[in-house]
Amino acid sequence: MARLSDAFIDDLLARTDIVEVIAARVPLKRQGREYSARCPFHDERSPSFTVSPNKQFYHCFGCGAHGTAISFLMNYDRLEFLDAIDELARRAGIEVPRETRQHNENPDTRDMYTVLDEAARFYRGALASGSEAAAYLDRRGVDASIREQFGIGYAPGGFSALKDALGTDPRRVSLLERTGMLSKNDRGHVYDKFRERVMFPIHDRRGRTIAFGGRVLKAEDSPKYLNSPETPLFHKGRELYGLWQVRQANQNIARLIVVEGYMDVVALFQHGITQAVATLGTATTPDHAELLFRNAPDVYFCFDGDAAGRRAATRAMESVLPRMKDGRQAFFLFLPDGEDPDTIVRNEGAPGFDARLADATPLSQFLFDSLAEDGINLATLDGKARLAERAKPMLAQLPDGAFADLMQQRLTELTGVGARASAPNVHVPASRARRAPAGNAPRRSMVRGAITLLLQRPQLALELQPPYRFVALRQPGIELLTELVATVSARPDIGTGALLAHFEGREEAGALQKLASLDLPGDEAGWRLEFIDAIGQLDRQTLRQRVDELLEKQRDGGLDAVDKAELRELLQAGGNATG
Repeated sequence: MARLSDAFIDDLLARTDIVEVIAARVPLKRQGREYSARCPFHDERSPSFTVSPNKQFYHCFGCGAHGTAISFLMNYDRLEFLDAIDELARRAGIEVPRETRQHNENPDTRDMYTVLDEAARFYRGALASGSEAAAYLDRRGVDASIREQFGIGYAPGGFSALKDALGTDPRRVSLLERTGMLSKNDRGHVYDKFRERVMFPIHDRRGRTIAFGGRVLKAEDSPKYLNSPETPLFHKGRELYGLWQVRQANQNIARLIVVEGYMDVVALFQHGITQAVATLGTATTPDHAELLFRNAPDVYFCFDGDAAGRRAATRAMESVLPRMKDGRQAFFLFLPDGEDPDTIVRNEGAPGFDARLADATPLSQFLFDSLAEDGINLATLDGKARLAERAKPMLAQLPDGAFADLMQQRLTELTGVGARASAPNVHVPASRARRAPAGNAPRRSMVRGAITLLLQRPQLALELQPPYRFVALRQPGIELLTELVATVSARPDIGTGALLAHFEGREEAGALQKLASLDLPGDEAGWRLEFIDAIGQLDRQTLRQRVDELLEKQRDGGLDAVDKAELRELLQAGGNATG
């Protein structure tokens, strides 16, 4: 498979601020020259994940995750390589050449998208044929334009309608299985997963169909909603139904309204409220929270007012707290018993629903109201102490900023206790704790020092002019140093992350990652002088090595005219420094 040119990738990464990319998904806190957070790739209580704006590189000291903005998007957003490239290219205003895009597409993944698109067309065709589902949508007031906007369809009855329509050869059946469109019974027979349901295709950020949700037509049937299983293309904890349509309908998204069902989203769109999305049969996850706030500054969570709705709201609150940067707002709207957004917007229209949103409970109020449940009496010292103790771990999740300060102030008003002021210890990030003070740092070998500087400041290699004398030095690490210099010389815009990617899968990769993650004392000017001095010393060692070889040859059997001329030249060049 053809690949993107190194020059294109280096240029893209050079134009990308990795801190901005990661901070949009993970709450980062500045720690000196770098940023830290709890690692998004493994469970941990103290932050060991660091992001370096200078190196354009991230590294976790706990699990070893590391890489560039490209690898972060691939691992965090579960994007294919080309999708990650497209995402960064859009941010940077760079066009990915069409022929390059075609060459880099994974044929297997492309075939999965194709079969899901064919399934969506089949379901739309079944709906248009005057099905029972069409009558159901008529009764629910869903007009033709909204059906087309969301690609709504119908899965016919029977066990093989979709399979028969899309092909029964082994490869097609395999694709349908891998995309979650078929199920298999105990005897190994495969059959259509969705039958006699209104079908709602779920789209990714590029508008491609990645899964389906199906709703029953009859109230007595169950389950009410059936979703596609997890597949290589679909991870329900990372996707929001309707987000693609919201992006298409709104040039600027000022708010997002999170509801529970597909029909709630469709009904709100039908009445002109085009900012609704739904989680896919799961509670609001941290990934959902990141996705919501990446698209809108204000997020409204709309839940039933019963105990289950309150629990869902609490889960949502826990997911958004660490992402409440200044300028973001979250609200909670609880609906009357027996009502949902669909019924309310049909009965009260868009103005009535908007009025309810205007009265929604802000996150700040909901948090303290929730913590004060279970009979806490704020008129007593015991009650205030209990509220303060419950609030401390919640408020500690808030990013630094005005909102965090105001929440702390509010806690003080309610209890007389400052949540953060009462914390017994100041936490030292694991990433910082692992770094030894500069004065106690072990002395590096000259080669190791040069490699470390090159990894962290690749453009230092451009200070050198070929031919490089040190390449002939017989010393551990020289071949690696030579390859690093050659790589940077061939790719002048390369950064730390891309340089490490060059060695991915090789024996040296682990050691290079550790060296790239060291916190070097000093500044740019000092690092440049240190690197040039190290290379100079290595060059002198190389010269000394060659002089010793010639002197040894002279003792053993004499030198020819060429050897004698070389020895004289080397001694004049500085051989007297070898003694």
